[in-house]
Amino acid sequence: MALLLAQAVNFALLLRERDRQIFQQASEPAIERLIGAVQGPSERRSARIRRWSSIDTASQVSRTMRLRPDIAERARDAFADRGVTVLRVEAAIGAVEPGSFIARRMNERRENERRERAERGDRRPVTRGDRDGDPRALVISAEVAPGRWVTSYGLIPDRQTRLIIELLFQTLILYAVVMAAVWLVVRRIARPLRDLTVAAESFDPAGAATALDPRGSADIRHLIEAFEGMQVRIRAMLAEKDHMLGAIGHDLRTPLASLRVRAESVEDEDERNRMAQTIDEMNRTLDDILSLARLGRPSEPPTKVDLSALVDAAVEDFRDLGHDVAFEPGARVTAAVRTNLIKRAVRNLIENALKYGEQVEVTLDRAGDGVAIEIADRGPGIPEGAIERMFEPFTRLEGSRSRETGGAGLGLTLARAIATGHGGSLTLANRTDGGLVARLWVPA
Repeated sequence: MALLLAQAVNFALLLRERDRQIFQQASEPAIERLIGAVQGPSERRSARIRRWSSIDTASQVSRTMRLRPDIAERARDAFADRGVTVLRVEAAIGAVEPGSFIARRMNERRENERRERAERGDRRPVTRGDRDGDPRALVISAEVAPGRWVTSYGLIPDRQTRLIIELLFQTLILYAVVMAAVWLVVRRIARPLRDLTVAAESFDPAGAATALDPRGSADIRHLIEAFEGMQVRIRAMLAEKDHMLGAIGHDLRTPLASLRVRAESVEDEDERNRMAQTIDEMNRTLDDILSLARLGRPSEPPTKVDLSALVDAAVEDFRDLGHDVAFEPGARVTAAVRTNLIKRAVRNLIENALKYGEQVEVTLDRAGDGVAIEIADRGPGIPEGAIERMFEPFTRLEGSRSRETGGAGLGLTLARAIATGHGGSLTLANRTDGGLVARLWVPA
């Protein structure tokens, strides 16, 4: 846009300069003819002066013409330099009207030129010589005595059409050359940046590193090299984290197992059961924490499975334990998922529903370009303002959905992380007839 604006300004300046030159070239001969017509008697005037000047009783500058005070001032200065006294000088530019004095002179010039060409054997048609557009007349009238005006005429052609076309063509060529160069430079810069963007968006800590070809300018090459170095550091950091979590899990499970053995030796049955329940809860919390921490680098590859069969197997496990869980499978849907993780997410949601309602309803059906698994209970539900907060780690509500019902507050957090890791989502909503429904959606 800036280049186009600059070229437009340059184009306007060139046309303005050409107009100035045209006016100067046309006005100087007209002024000289006017001085010659004023100074010399009619019989001593040259044929050209007589042809392009006239003596009238009034100024030939009409109201329809555009006045040119600058040309009139130059004519007055020329009269003063020659010592010629005039009363008034007027100058203007207007269209050549048919039948006017200057129109007759133009026709005479064409006839003379046609005659001269015929004598030379030139059969080309007679034009105005410079292929101009319709000409304009320059009229300079000088009042030499009261009621006596001497007028000189000249032709000022319009801007040449060919010149305008040439300027436009040059502008377009320059614009095309510059834009082509800019496009090549931008393309050279944008292509490695586009590859880098794709690599950043598809970065998978658990997958293979994306190899990028360092190319482009020095800054872009350094950026690509820095990105590849960052990938290596992130993978190393996550590998170290996994190693540390494995060690922590092993170190914590050993004393928990020892505590469980010691709890069995407690004689009071109620106390022994409470201790065993606490130890089991600690084990479940530890499993949830370790599972949540490892979700960024799952070791299980995605496998194409029948989701209806997977959910039915999870529901059957709860039925075997005597829980009232109903499952209504919809259309048979297969999807590439990490089987153990999806099954764990479904189990977490069913366990969460059983804690707050005796009956749980599970449904599965297609939803858009994926599959939706809904787990609904008949519990008290969750206040609308607290639903999103329930996905935060270690978050519980007071009242019926409290710590007393069991759990460490990681079930929903882990289930949503599993759904997000599959490119899906997990949402909660209160049912109109009471209870809560969890909707797990994954792409199919």
